[in-house]
Amino acid sequence: MQMKTGVEQSVYAILILNLLPDKAVLPGEAISQQLCASPTYFQKLLRKLVSADLITSVPGVKGGFKLKKKPEDIRVYDIYLAVEGQQSLFSSSGVLHDMLELEEGNSCCLLAGLMEEAESSWKSVLKRKTIASLYEEINNSYQPEVQLLQEWIKEKMVL
Repeated sequence: MQMKTGVEQSVYAILILNLLPDKAVLPGEAISQQLCASPTYFQKLLRKLVSADLITSVPGVKGGFKLKKKPEDIRVYDIYLAVEGQQSLFSSSGVLHDMLELEEGNSCCLLAGLMEEAESSWKSVLKRKTIASLYEEINNSYQPEVQLLQEWIKEKMVL
């Protein structure tokens, strides 16, 4: 399994929006430039985040995006679901059935339970981390750089 870049870009986009003052918005183009993301692909990601009620889109000349929820209420798992959807990471293709030449209707998969357990563990880790906790980590580790990012946001934001 390899997670698409869209999840990573979406997490960092929401981290950027977390730095906005209350009534400000940030244009999607500015965020995509800051993340070195394809503008057309990034617009699709923003629409997914809006549909998931994680961010709000404000239309118009002075429009842009802002958080819809508090950072402590946005889990990394929520962002993953918004971008990737709910499908399971593993789906048996019946290899064991074919390998053992089992009769039709007799299906089994030794990996299904194992993969379900692994996916459940992975999801629980993503559910523990919030935008607020990630912001705390980045702010503690990269204070000068976060300060520069905040200055960039002040230049790009719309009130």
